[in-house]
Amino acid sequence: MSPKPAPAGRDRLRIAIQKNGRLSEPARALLGSCGLSWRESPDKLFCYGDNAPVDLLLVRDDDIPGLIDSGLCDLGIVGRNVLVEQASERDETGKPANFREWRALGFGGCRLSLAVPNEWDWRGPAQLQDRRIATSYPALTRAWLREQGVQAEVLVLSGSVEIAPRLGQADVVCDLVSSGATLSANQLKPVCDLLQSEAVLAGPVADLDPLLAGTAQMLLRRIDGVMRIRDSKLLMFQAPRGSVADVLRLLPDAEPATSYAVDGGDLLAMQALCHGVVTWQRLEELKRAGARGLMVLPVERMLA
Repeated sequence: MSPKPAPAGRDRLRIAIQKNGRLSEPARALLGSCGLSWRESPDKLFCYGDNAPVDLLLVRDDDIPGLIDSGLCDLGIVGRNVLVEQASERDETGKPANFREWRALGFGGCRLSLAVPNEWDWRGPAQLQDRRIATSYPALTRAWLREQGVQAEVLVLSGSVEIAPRLGQADVVCDLVSSGATLSANQLKPVCDLLQSEAVLAGPVADLDPLLAGTAQMLLRRIDGVMRIRDSKLLMFQAPRGSVADVLRLLPDAEPATSYAVDGGDLLAMQALCHGVVTWQRLEELKRAGARGLMVLPVERMLA
């Protein structure tokens, strides 16, 4: 698809993030980990990039897909649930969504779930026939019902969805679930997940204008580097040549190890970048396999 032209005179990348909400601080922390810094405007709605041509718009999460769609911003950090719901809304009206998910970001995890009263013996979607479903995600809910071949009434509520069955407004609900505590407090149980959600980097379907594409690629490289080392540690150790194969079998999540002989002998000094959690138990298993002098070091930055 041909590049989307940048607005006249704009050569600075704009990223929309939540002004307030559960994704706001993690989004800022992620971008800060990419080495970006800003000066915030007095009205706290705009942040001007100090050390890179990257600015922030601080907005409601529901506004982010539309801002990308209109070209008023180039990228956004938003929940997948919001992005897919708004894409589904456009699909219902026959309008293509001009935004898409670029990267999953690994924080803000939750799921959009169908929840029924505790006393229900759930046997499958057919039980929803002619029922009332309360939700803040009507387009996603209707799309799922169509896939299941079920006719049901979808009631749109903007808040307190979980209480709708107790008030007699609905029979079941379809809402975001994190811990499930709110559902439990309202005598509901999740029975079916419609969508696994997390924070995502969203952008346009079309390529960005060349004036902005280079900066966007720089940001993507840095985000990929930050995410790659989020749980990564550099493991350093020594092992006899005959034990190396046994040791490496215990490091399935590691990059290919580097090694060199110690004083030209049988002992090898080795290091490997591990992308999983390096626990005490894991270190003990490595020691039993022949490794010694094990050291676990933090990784601050990495650029592939």
